[in-house]
Amino acid sequence: MHPVVLEVTERLRQRSQSTRRAYLRQMAEAGALPRGRRKLSCGNLAHGMAACGPTDKDRLRMMDEVNVAIVTAYNDMLSAHQPYESFPEQIRQALRAYGATGQVAGGVPAMCDGVTQGEPGMELSLASRDVIAMGTAIALSHNMFDAALCLGVCDKIVPGQLMGALRFGHLPVVFVPAGPMTSGIPNSEKAAVRQKYAEGKATRDELLEVESGSYHGPGTCTFYGTANTNQILLEAMGLQLPGASFVHPGTPLRNSLTVHAAERAAKLAREGQGSLASILDEKALINALVLLLATGGSTNLTLHLVAIGQCAGLQLRWEDMSALSEIVPTLARIYPNGKADINQFQAAGGTAFLFAQLLDAGLLHEDVETVAGHGLRLYTSEPVFEQGELVWREGPSDSLDAGILRGTADPFLVDGGLRLIDGGLGRGIIKVSAVAPEHRKVSAPCRIFTNQEALMEAFEAGELERDLVAVVRFQGPAANGMPELHKLTPYLGVLQDRGFKVALVTDGRMSGASGKVPAAIHVCPEAAAGGPLSRLRDGDMVSLDADTGRLEVAVAPSAWLAREPAVHDEPVRRGWGRELFAFMRGAASPAEQGASCFTASLREADGVPER
Repeated sequence: MHPVVLEVTERLRQRSQSTRRAYLRQMAEAGALPRGRRKLSCGNLAHGMAACGPTDKDRLRMMDEVNVAIVTAYNDMLSAHQPYESFPEQIRQALRAYGATGQVAGGVPAMCDGVTQGEPGMELSLASRDVIAMGTAIALSHNMFDAALCLGVCDKIVPGQLMGALRFGHLPVVFVPAGPMTSGIPNSEKAAVRQKYAEGKATRDELLEVESGSYHGPGTCTFYGTANTNQILLEAMGLQLPGASFVHPGTPLRNSLTVHAAERAAKLAREGQGSLASILDEKALINALVLLLATGGSTNLTLHLVAIGQCAGLQLRWEDMSALSEIVPTLARIYPNGKADINQFQAAGGTAFLFAQLLDAGLLHEDVETVAGHGLRLYTSEPVFEQGELVWREGPSDSLDAGILRGTADPFLVDGGLRLIDGGLGRGIIKVSAVAPEHRKVSAPCRIFTNQEALMEAFEAGELERDLVAVVRFQGPAANGMPELHKLTPYLGVLQDRGFKVALVTDGRMSGASGKVPAAIHVCPEAAAGGPLSRLRDGDMVSLDADTGRLEVAVAPSAWLAREPAVHDEPVRRGWGRELFAFMRGAASPAEQGASCFTASLREADGVPER
């Protein structure tokens, strides 16, 4: 094992001793109770199986038999989750054949950030993660179940389901992916037309044509955003079957993997093994962080991994990411970090090759429990469908396309694709894997905005034709729910292409598609809390250095302290359901604590989770 990986893991373990001990005690107490429906009264049980068929009812009456909860994020508006429509029946049939039963315990919301980008609904996006966690907890609260299958893929859905399931960590929990859509118009071509549209050089019809050619069918979007990052990290944590992430929907291999996931959950429950609490420990969380860095994954996971850890009694910090980023190389180039899509990544060797390289380099903990069995080395295999059967074979020993995927001996970058930013303007995150070296240092007068629409209007008015640090503040979790500001990407990209030095600084989010313009995001303390961004004024000289991780402003300290923090004086944005989420914005923790409304309730004054 690499000494830095061991050191960071031990620091996480030591830091989390009291909270992890309390979490495990709570899970042990739940696990010691009569399992599943065995504790229910006759009236309770009758309600729980009233709608079942005779065969399932007979099995549910057999208290030694296994009943598996299905928590689904199905809707047919979200392409990544549309395939889940047929999964429950397929799972129920597989479990019946295995001698067990399965029930849809509940559904959770699954909003699409691709639909809500730049729209009022985006202000509900991050809050939906915590709503999904609560929905998952409600689904499992019926105490009818011995194990759970979580059907979820995209941005906030997987983190939310995992956060909720962790409060039922005495159960085995297996995540079941739906797979990516087939490749369409290349993502780089789509991005080019977006920039032309921002410049007025492409019509709306032309833009819609290319967008529809890129997002064209059932399955996950093919760029390396939050959804596909989620999938790789689930494998790294041992919560998804090896190599299951990037198999297309509706194929024999996809169907067989779904059946095997159901059987695996039932088998773990029968054997009393594989509880979620035993799998997701400090080693699993560090493994996920290593994969995030090695692939230049979505910046959203710097929020989600912290929040997930808290639900397991693990106190992950951005400093852990920063320390690992110095020694974890970047091994993948997937759009927006490169031209390839997720299908081409999989064809080049995919997760099997990636896990083998990182394990051989001592950058991953191999001695871990997973839903597939003991040891992360299982994840160097890839599933195939041969002669009507699902089998796993050893993954490729060499990359099949060095322009997409490389080994640790010849990485794209010697360090990770995400970094911690710190300095006089606060602490934040920057994604460097897609930013060319010549664009990583920007020092320019700032222009301040309080929403992305104002920046777009300034661009269209020709007011931004210069070196520029665009500051978009009052976008943090407490201000407006921390929406993604992905609509800014084409406009800032145009300015960069015109030869200007351009950077973005914000207390909001970008997205898994953060690209070629350097962006210091998640800056905290946020402006709404009186953070340093609230003291900035138009024209201040701001410096962002992604290589050294510094974010500074050139204002004399005395003058800086004499400034009154700006107050967000825009009217409260109402409508589109946003007023229903005011209590969550009021309870949201800072970005570096996961931007979660659960943080306070999970930790009492002495740092021990509530019981």
